[in-house]
Amino acid sequence: MIQLLNNHKTIRKYKNQEIDEKTLSEILTAGTRASTTGNMQVYSIIVTRDDEMKAKLSPFHFGQSMIKEAPVVLTFCADFYRFNKWCESRNAKPGYDNFLSFMTAAIDALLVAQNVCIAAESKGLGICYLGTTLYTADKIIDTLNLPKGVVPITTVTIGYPDEKQEQIDRLPLEAIIHHETYKNYSSESINKYYSEKEHRSDNIEFVKENSKETLAQVFTDIRYTKKDNITFSKILLEVLKKQGFLNQ
Repeated sequence: MIQLLNNHKTIRKYKNQEIDEKTLSEILTAGTRASTTGNMQVYSIIVTRDDEMKAKLSPFHFGQSMIKEAPVVLTFCADFYRFNKWCESRNAKPGYDNFLSFMTAAIDALLVAQNVCIAAESKGLGICYLGTTLYTADKIIDTLNLPKGVVPITTVTIGYPDEKQEQIDRLPLEAIIHHETYKNYSSESINKYYSEKEHRSDNIEFVKENSKETLAQVFTDIRYTKKDNITFSKILLEVLKKQGFLNQ
């Protein structure tokens, strides 16, 4: 299992080969064995196989091709709607219309998503995690008919790999592990920890393609700008309000 995790690669191109229901069911079942707060399982998974539905979802993931090409697209949602209905039907008054409850459900959704990814890779499938879901959560909610109490958190495409992808880089373990208390980072340690990332040939080319001086500038000025972060934050806050998670 450790070797499987260490060999993880992001796969964006898939063969024109369906995933049979038995295999998908086994993967999803393994996903539901993930840890969950209070054993509440406050998440749902929307399985998209239909080409027309994929086409509808594609713009909300900025037109990334794997949404249309992957045989299966999974949208993982924070979901207190089902749990609330259960409580109400059992003469119990739910109090889950607040930000903490959203965070609880969002964490549950991400835990199950990771389990699903690991299970899929153990079956020889490739996966791609998309961080675009929260950016356009309002539109995804409308497209997938998500009721109040449900918010899409992340999306994962799954399929049989049709590319030989290299592993993307990771920071050294010493850069992210803190023993007993948080250790501060000096300029020297930052230079040390990010040196390998910055000197990879693909990242050097990435900087040139974007006409920037440093890799960090690609992130701050191109990929994840302050302007975009503020815009999408406002959208997400409106989503949380509309879906009933900001009533505290």
